[in-house]
Amino acid sequence: MSSALKTLLTGLITLVIGLALWLVGSDETVLILTPSKLGVVLIVVGALESLYGVYKTVRG
Repeated sequence: MSSALKTLLTGLITLVIGLALWLVGSDETVLILTPSKLGVVLIVVGALESLYGVYKTVRG
């Protein structure tokens, strides 16, 4: 599997995990973290990583 495809898949998985945390963890607090806020951060990171994977694939 190429590096670009691995980057794309990792970004998509991170995005999906972030989306699940954002949807499920609305108002709970785990220690000092709020799962919904952590989910938003993971969504942004996953989207950026996915876009970078697409860039690497197209740039090839």
